[in-house]
Amino acid sequence: MKPNIKNIAVLTSGGDAPGMNACIRAVVRTGIYNGVNMFGVLQGYQGLINDNIIPMDARSVSNTIHMGGTILKTARCLEFKTEEGMEIAFKNLQARDIDGLVVIGGDGTFTGAQRFGKKFGVRVMGVPGTIDNDLYGSDFTLGYDTAINTVIEAIDKIRDTADSHDRLFFIEVMGRDSGCIALRSGIASGAEAVLLPEKETSLDELIAQLESGASTKKSSSIVIVSEGNKFGGAYDIAKKVKERFNHYDTKVTILGHLQRGGSPSSFDRILGSRLGFAAVNELLKGNTMHMVGLRGNSIETTSIEEALTRHFFKLESDLLEMTKVLSI
Repeated sequence: MKPNIKNIAVLTSGGDAPGMNACIRAVVRTGIYNGVNMFGVLQGYQGLINDNIIPMDARSVSNTIHMGGTILKTARCLEFKTEEGMEIAFKNLQARDIDGLVVIGGDGTFTGAQRFGKKFGVRVMGVPGTIDNDLYGSDFTLGYDTAINTVIEAIDKIRDTADSHDRLFFIEVMGRDSGCIALRSGIASGAEAVLLPEKETSLDELIAQLESGASTKKSSSIVIVSEGNKFGGAYDIAKKVKERFNHYDTKVTILGHLQRGGSPSSFDRILGSRLGFAAVNELLKGNTMHMVGLRGNSIETTSIEEALTRHFFKLESDLLEMTKVLSI
């Protein structure tokens, strides 16, 4: 039997990701189209506790699909991890008769949603919004495509300088536990080497790759370093390489939060719209404690528990091999 859902709230939590606004827009307008009263929670779970919940109509999300960041703002909230914090948040939802909640974020966001939904019986639907692409149940998470495009654009500009000065650049990208950004941006930018959290690369292997390029008269080299790789940070790696390999003038660039910002790509705008649309429809059908995600070209649901506990996926073997083959 379908629940009679009358009021749905949407929030963004954790790190922002391009495409979140497209998703918020789709959630709000899909709910209104189906006769549901829509609310926005400002500053994520902190907003639930602070009762920072506002009504939203179709015009509340006008001219937002192209915007980076999140119009609902986001914050990390330690208080929501406590029983007392969740109790306050639930009472604030009860006061507005909110009977459905769409949460957009990564694994920390989903962990909070899982505990909250189980404890109070709140109907929850998750949308994977993280540039790291590290949640099981979706081939691509919201913001991942834009982040890669941002990284590639930066690397292309750095390579101009590297070529002009015969330099070796170590470029550090985000990815504490996932090398997805590093791997794809490395191939797309023609990097000479990529260091990943999922794959150990010895210093000797890295030196051998760089020496191979030097022996065939490469005038510059780019090494992509995922922040979670086994070596350490890009500065540490550059120092170790410099001690043993003086052919290049060695430089380091940390792209940092540059990767999170900017206008979302067309892919992320469409993905955010599809996921937001699906999230509301799943709640209206009676589904709860699930995440909507893209598999192939279809939107499918995965339990939040499974999304959190299963390894999201292995890096594609052909892409891993290509990092060596195409860099000769």
